Amino acid sequence: MLIAEDLEKSYRSEGRSLTVLRGVNLRVHEGDFVAVLGPSGSGKTTLLGLLAGLDAPTRGRVVLAGTDLGTLTEDERARFRRHNVGFVFQSFQLIPSLTARENVQVPLELRGEDGARERAAELLARVGLADRLDHYPAQLSGGEQQRVALARAFVHEPRILFADEPTGNLDAATGGAIISLLETMNREAGTTLVLVTHDLDLAARARRTIRLADGVVVADTVAG
Repeated sequence: MLIAEDLEKSYRSEGRSLTVLRGVNLRVHEGDFVAVLGPSGSGKTTLLGLLAGLDAPTRGRVVLAGTDLGTLTEDERARFRRHNVGFVFQSFQLIPSLTARENVQVPLELRGEDGARERAAELLARVGLADRLDHYPAQLSGGEQQRVALARAFVHEPRILFADEPTGNLDAATGGAIISLLETMNREAGTTLVLVTHDLDLAARARRTIRLADGVVVADTVAG
């Protein structure tokens, strides 16, 4: 499902080059549940953005679902993500002027699919928000907003879901509920999950754990 080869990402800062990731190689199989761990500044979020095609590496390549992302233009990458990738941001990134249902409908409407309203309502009900369909993000708790973000990420049935700290802003009970939702969706839909997290409980429930330090993979462990 996912191949990363010799990934490197550098930025220019005050006339100097800052390397955030270097020499990252990994393969993720279809249906895997992978947690990426590491201290702040280790390159976790940068890696997630490269793997999802949200950013381009300085060196190396990413092959996602058989497509070399480096061969695509920015517009082509956006179309590819629309059909294959779900992404949950740590800050949720819900559209404040849209209701919960309207936020979840967006990916389907971008693809021109029929039945977006009904599908959004169905998925929000599955994540326990059947009574929050017409609420705006500002009217929802942090946990409820995260569940809307998850429903939006899953509504077009992506082949792979990337999530940046999906439980980072939540209390323990709500975080546990989000982890259970991710596991259920992974199991029922067969969606490949790649999550960045500081949450050791979440990482322990993944089938594989990758540890980053200073932009380098220092451990890659398969459970059990």
